[in-house]
Amino acid sequence: MQQKLPTLLVLFLFLPSIAFAHTGIDQTAGFLYGLAHPIGGADHLLAMLAVGIWATQIGGQALWRVTGTFVAVMLLGGLLGLTNIPLPFVEEGILLSILVLGILITGAFKLPLMYSCLVVGVFAIFHGYAHGSEIPTSMSAVSYALGFALATAVLHLSGIALAVLMKKTKAQFFSRFAGGTIALCGVYLASQATFY
Repeated sequence: MQQKLPTLLVLFLFLPSIAFAHTGIDQTAGFLYGLAHPIGGADHLLAMLAVGIWATQIGGQALWRVTGTFVAVMLLGGLLGLTNIPLPFVEEGILLSILVLGILITGAFKLPLMYSCLVVGVFAIFHGYAHGSEIPTSMSAVSYALGFALATAVLHLSGIALAVLMKKTKAQFFSRFAGGTIALCGVYLASQATFY
């Protein structure tokens, strides 16, 4: 079963695109739209996988507290975006999150739990704000938020599963390699971004 877990997680990530064929009511469409949103953008996908990988590297209570902090603060950021409260440097904050999290993974930095939660919490505000500000007005904000929170949790779990798999196969250097790749992707995305 443990060998099938990564495959099942990958299949689950593609479920939203399959499910779109059967949307018909606003609540369902809002939930599915929210579920697909974090998976559809490389910036969100990379950052959320990185949070799971880094939390696994830190270990102990960080595994759930760091990932839980990200989801909770992201929902708060989503509320800010939904209510159009101004937040500067959203795109820059999202891109910085990919770069910083990639560096933290590459260096296998283990900050104290409070600081680790603070780091991901700051980045989660930007990710949540972007999600909240992009919700179509025709959709239920609650069902959309539940969708993007669930997708985020699944991406964190995917990062955790990947890091655990690397530990069990004695290939921990791949975690650092993954962190370097994430950081380089952050640099690439930043080079392609147009800031206003």
